[in-house]
Amino acid sequence: MSNCTSIQKSLAWCQGTPEYPGIKRRIYYIAKSAIAKWPTLPTDDLGRPTSAIYGGNFTLIADQKWHFIDVLPDKCQVTSEAQGELPSQTQLNKLTAVHPGVGEEASAAAAYINNTDNVFLVEDMKGKYRVIGSERWDTKSTVAQDLGQGATGTASTTINAEASDVVPAPFYTGTIELEDGTTINEPAS
Repeated sequence: MSNCTSIQKSLAWCQGTPEYPGIKRRIYYIAKSAIAKWPTLPTDDLGRPTSAIYGGNFTLIADQKWHFIDVLPDKCQVTSEAQGELPSQTQLNKLTAVHPGVGEEASAAAAYINNTDNVFLVEDMKGKYRVIGSERWDTKSTVAQDLGQGATGTASTTINAEASDVVPAPFYTGTIELEDGTTINEPAS
């Protein structure tokens, strides 16, 4: 017989503690095919996640680095909702990211993102990175462009990504090596 003990924990909140909404102005993405090894979510013996924080780093294949997209934070959103039925429910994590450009570079990025299984990293307002994309399931990305209307319209490139996962947009504390040679979350030496 399996050990079906509860892994549930209390969930406290200190009244008056702010929870600032939104994400910061730069998101990161990379094709899943550029990932050699994924960080892991801790699980119990039955495979149930015991934390929403990935342990370890994304290990990328040689010469691959994360790319960035500058976005308009006031027009961006990350959501998560349950999908499926008991006992197989998972989370559907969604990202809407709006980039203010519609030029050649934005159009080229759109074509790439539309046809590639990607992983996205977004930084929340507390400075924590969240993952949209999982090793287990594909990420569906769609990109739309709007050249705006008249003198008061807004031009934009909107990226929508949807990815199933076992927890709502897991946290990532590992390193993020960027194509410009910088590293985010680099461990202190």
